[in-house]
Amino acid sequence: MEFSKRFVALGDSFTEGMGDVDETRPNQVRGWADRVAEQLCIHPDWGYANLAIRGKKIDQVIAEQLPAALALKPTLATLYMGGNDILRPSVDIDALMVRYRDMAITLAGTGTTLLLFTGFDSNGSAIFSTTRGRTAIYNEAVREIAEETGAVIADYWRWREFRDLRYWSTDRLHMNGAGHTLMARKVLRVLEHQSEIEVPDLAAPLALSRAAQLRADAIWAREHLGPWVKRRLTGTSSGDKLSARYPDFVSLGAVAR
Repeated sequence: MEFSKRFVALGDSFTEGMGDVDETRPNQVRGWADRVAEQLCIHPDWGYANLAIRGKKIDQVIAEQLPAALALKPTLATLYMGGNDILRPSVDIDALMVRYRDMAITLAGTGTTLLLFTGFDSNGSAIFSTTRGRTAIYNEAVREIAEETGAVIADYWRWREFRDLRYWSTDRLHMNGAGHTLMARKVLRVLEHQSEIEVPDLAAPLALSRAAQLRADAIWAREHLGPWVKRRLTGTSSGDKLSARYPDFVSLGAVAR
């Protein structure tokens, strides 16, 4: 089927939809990009492709997803990449962003509307706050690239609502369904597209005792942090055996859940 308007999402786990579990969908996730596409695809001239795969670093996104995206000839492209690079013990952010810039220029040069994301402000996180300075440098480069290419920005860094832990999954690294819903609503506003998305009410925050918090932290370390560290040490990725969820254009129907 030919679509006159074509949305292509590129990146890593953030755009693949990790944390927003849906066993009926490819890779068993839904995510903000699907939720945005569902709103766009209410109009039959829109098609949607999602090339993002969890665990991918910038050079992998460029090598594996950029050629596929160009072949799809998007009229709207979203790009978030670099989070997995920033989490590495050692990274040259300046060199990394030169390659990011080249990719953004290539995409923008096709005439597509390009949407870029700043990184999340991890202030307050016991584990990830150590990367806050790197993310701030990354964000400034993203802003400069957006100015140069005419891209629009989804400013994740400044969206303070996401500091509420109720928007995050149990792995503490990815948004849950409510978080992805809120992100989709914000992305649609940046795109100036009228949204029918309603963000679900959040459960009352839990007040954990010191002992309960320690138990929760121990479970998280065993189930999430340990496997993540092991993958880093062995040079493997959770996305190594996965393929793009929607490598070709589809039309997603809106789902009220």
